[in-house]
Amino acid sequence: MGHDSRPVEPEQKRTGDRLARWADSRLGHRRVARSARRLVFPDHWSFLLGEIALYSFVILLITGVYLSFYFHPSSDLVVHQGGYAPLRGQLVSEAFDSTLHISFDVRGGLLVRQAHHWAALVFVAAVLVHLLRVFFTGAFRKPRELNWVLGFGLLVLAMFGGLTGYDLPGDLLSGTGLQVVNGTILSIPVVGTYLSFFLFGGEFPGDDLIARFNTLHVLVIPALMVALIVAHVALAVRHRHTQYPGPGRTRDNVVGLSPKVYAVKAAGFFLVAGVIFFMAAVAEVNPVWDYGPFRPDQVSAGSQPDWYMGVADGLLRVMPGWEIDFWGHTLALDNFLPLLAGVLIFLAMGAYPFLEAWVTDDDREQHLLDRPRNRPVRTALGVAWISVYAVALIGAANDIIATRLHVSVDAVTWAVRIGLFAVPVLAFVVTKRVALGLQRRDRDLVLHGRESGVIKRLPHGEYVEVHQPLDRARLHTLTAHEQYRPLDAASARDGDGAVPRRTRRLRTGLSVFLYGPGTQVPKPTATEHEEITGRHGS
Repeated sequence: MGHDSRPVEPEQKRTGDRLARWADSRLGHRRVARSARRLVFPDHWSFLLGEIALYSFVILLITGVYLSFYFHPSSDLVVHQGGYAPLRGQLVSEAFDSTLHISFDVRGGLLVRQAHHWAALVFVAAVLVHLLRVFFTGAFRKPRELNWVLGFGLLVLAMFGGLTGYDLPGDLLSGTGLQVVNGTILSIPVVGTYLSFFLFGGEFPGDDLIARFNTLHVLVIPALMVALIVAHVALAVRHRHTQYPGPGRTRDNVVGLSPKVYAVKAAGFFLVAGVIFFMAAVAEVNPVWDYGPFRPDQVSAGSQPDWYMGVADGLLRVMPGWEIDFWGHTLALDNFLPLLAGVLIFLAMGAYPFLEAWVTDDDREQHLLDRPRNRPVRTALGVAWISVYAVALIGAANDIIATRLHVSVDAVTWAVRIGLFAVPVLAFVVTKRVALGLQRRDRDLVLHGRESGVIKRLPHGEYVEVHQPLDRARLHTLTAHEQYRPLDAASARDGDGAVPRRTRRLRTGLSVFLYGPGTQVPKPTATEHEEITGRHGS
């Protein structure tokens, strides 16, 4: 229960075998099969987020195979003669015609198509929330950095998989989204035009886009996602599950359910499938017949992307129309800067575990999770990241908000512009203060116990409330975490002392930012606890 904060010891060896030792500690020589026989699953609801993502991905594969039997990925024009009367006799793309055929003529086709779309939305949401759970609890630390990279890559692939599938039907809404995609690609300096011509098979809209997106959506992206999921699960088995701190839980064991018991709970697949198909049955999604076929000279009013692409669309909508001339070329900053900002936002999320490992220089394997309140700065950074995403998502609906609330679209746009800079700072400050407040509450509980509501009169006439001491399990939960001390200039050096001065200053500054004064409340020491509890006992 004592204050176990400690200075971080700099690593002494800086030899050429560091990369080999790093890879061995993450991948290792121990067989996965041996780890699987000893596998134990923690019994906590937050670990089900990964299962929800896996089950929704299975539903995506099953429904996607079914839809591929009827979908024709072609931009060739045909006359619609299907079951949707308002467009009967009209020229539409073969992709759009087959989408209408699935929706109106194939038995159960509309249900499966909508289930496929809902499963994609649930899958991306589950992966993102699962990653946030890993981030806030510190489950990305050694030896699980590679697993974090795999999960982050899975999120990016899921977003691109959703984008390519969203653009396949050839309707006016997806075509509007493709115009945005084309404009963003063209804004990339030097290579933008070549990328656009390669992707669309010529000048937009081209003739090969649907066929190429279909190949990406049906073959390339799913294959990569399956590979990442298999690698992710294999590494999870190799390193065993993390667990929340508690009595009897150490870095060397896992307290939870055996694989046989957990297999019974895996029947949750049917629950996830039931919920997704229920949503598909009662909630309409992507009604392409309302939008009509895509035409390059038209734009769908009130067009909105799926939620996971809202951050990109929101940044594009609120960016001022800036353009500059550079060496005789026009740079469309109104498209390029939002693209760059979106990439940096996600790269910051993906690179954070390595930044924290570099700052703390803690080379031990970590198998116990953090309570978010015990890492105030990390938690505040995560909430600030979420706030950027949320504000940008609001920006993606600026026209809808302006119409519904009867306000100027410019007012909404300016509010989002200001919010993109002000809201993350406010979210960081508030979250950090809340976490520190919860730490102080935990410290008070450890030292004084729980309020019992019983008033006692002391011999000298003073009235005090009787506090009940916490049980050992609760005490362990509140005091099991470690508290780092920030690095100083000396400990920020490498073993040979050859680190540049600027790098040392940066590392020291980041360490102070994460673990310096005002970033954590000291845990009560054993002496403080014994003194105060003894005083209460008297």
